[in-house]
Amino acid sequence: MSHAPEALYDSELKSLPLLHKGKVRDVYAIDEERLLIVTSDRLSAFDVILPDPIPGKGAVLTAVSSFWFARTGHIVPNQLLDVPLEAVIPDPAEASRVAGRAIVTVRARPLPIEAVARGYLIGSGWKDYQASGRVCGIELPPGLRQAQRLPEPLFTPATKAAVGDHDENISFEQAARTIGGELAEQVRELTLRLYGEAVEYAASRGIIIADTKFEFGLDRNDRLILIDEALTPDSSRFWPADQYREGTSPPSFDKQYVRDYLETLDWDKTAPGPRLPAEVIAHTAAKYREAQQRLTGE
Repeated sequence: MSHAPEALYDSELKSLPLLHKGKVRDVYAIDEERLLIVTSDRLSAFDVILPDPIPGKGAVLTAVSSFWFARTGHIVPNQLLDVPLEAVIPDPAEASRVAGRAIVTVRARPLPIEAVARGYLIGSGWKDYQASGRVCGIELPPGLRQAQRLPEPLFTPATKAAVGDHDENISFEQAARTIGGELAEQVRELTLRLYGEAVEYAASRGIIIADTKFEFGLDRNDRLILIDEALTPDSSRFWPADQYREGTSPPSFDKQYVRDYLETLDWDKTAPGPRLPAEVIAHTAAKYREAQQRLTGE
């Protein structure tokens, strides 16, 4: 498979054992207490990993996540360790290949639920509301419109699906049964606090965060920490504030452009995914870079 040289589809590090290959991230073991997480340029849409990478996307996601981890450390501790890449990847060629897209983290036990915060009525929440007047079992006032700001942000947990399956929205009660009531309360409170702070900051940069999903884990002392990624264009819906209109789905800084293109194809949304035209790849890469630039000023 030939890709542009700056795109990283597979990290394929030889110096560390690969523990897990996700849709986008490759996770390597450093030792009993630490992991190396490499964010590739792979893109998944409709839970299928597409054959074409988006050049530079992994570096954008890494920079944006690191920015938010630094900004939200006072709310909840996170997985990041301040360890240079060279300290854990002895081979300089390998280290330079994943530079800017690899982070050293603590090993944590991920909670089996995803923590979703929704501030606007869009996506599966909008479909849910149209069908039942509720979002994930939470009753909402009648007459709300697509993309309307919700009276207050909602915590709507989901189960984590295996690669290729869809995450499933669950009620708070189901989440509490899965991870325990006290932990579920803690996750809800942190999710809404993180979302609230992020929304306020992003608004000052001309971005609406319509919704986002967080992942939490327990470290070796059973302390709850933020893991995976935080408030990136992959885990959130970012809308340009100046193009937001209630009643329609606003354009977004993420893979929505790819999804919209894929919807025009005669594709059944199962693997293998279709190839992407060069202009779709270029436009998507530009959207990711713009989100990073707006949020972090970099």
